[in-house]
Amino acid sequence: MSGSFVTDGEFGRLTRVVVKPVADAWSAPGAITREWRELNFTHEPELKRAMTEYARFIEMLSSTGAEVLSLPQSSDTGLDSIYARDASVVTPAGIVLCRMGKPQREREPAAQRVAFESWGIPVVGAIEAPGQLEGGDVLWLDERTVVVGQGYRTNAAGIRQFRDLLGAAVELIVVPLPHWRGPSDVFHLMSIISPVDRDLAVVYSPLMPVPFRELLAARGISLVEVPDAEFDSMGANVLAVSPRMCLMVEGNPVTFKRLEAAGASVLTYDGREISLKGGGGPTCLTRPIGRDR
Repeated sequence: MSGSFVTDGEFGRLTRVVVKPVADAWSAPGAITREWRELNFTHEPELKRAMTEYARFIEMLSSTGAEVLSLPQSSDTGLDSIYARDASVVTPAGIVLCRMGKPQREREPAAQRVAFESWGIPVVGAIEAPGQLEGGDVLWLDERTVVVGQGYRTNAAGIRQFRDLLGAAVELIVVPLPHWRGPSDVFHLMSIISPVDRDLAVVYSPLMPVPFRELLAARGISLVEVPDAEFDSMGANVLAVSPRMCLMVEGNPVTFKRLEAAGASVLTYDGREISLKGGGGPTCLTRPIGRDR
């Protein structure tokens, strides 16, 4: 596979997406009991229920027409590897492998490299120490503008390396992230914003830096506001599968209605095990690698 990978921000029609099946990420003997506290899951996941939820999620994803590529089981990865977005980022030239800010996930990028190379998908670079970069902090606003959140998972050195790999044709905008609940929390740029069309994004404004919010407004992007009560239930984590068509976790009725009022079609899935306990919504569960206008 070659050619352009980012064709329409985070909202163009999804054509190819990488996932890590829960059965392969969580089924090693004793893995859940051994790892969930160390990885800061809120509660111990139930594998059988998680597999049911995940099967339904993949069914919904496949129903959009996107080709779904599954990362294989690996002894080098753990429970967090289900959140496939974070270990790699996509550029117009191909894949950049991340260097994880969460030490327990340090081997995930190398495991993804093996899969990408087996699929013939070019890996054009990798973030190296002391740089840190995680995919949840990288958001394409359009074909030539990428926003990167700088926080506990992504640092200045990682952003500089990523900028060098992108080259001069892409504008990179740095968004400083708040401390919020500290370095152990699952917090990325995409915890507070999810584009669903060129001119529409779901946001949680209380944690958004003012200059970034003003930047979105200056670009003509309307904002669907997530209420306080729906932030922890991942109302701000929405995956666009095409412009104004998206997936989100069940249990966010206010955000759901506001999206519909903005002209979006919304599908929801039960994510009690695969999303809420581990802090990873539909954007986290997927690594989009192909989108069309």
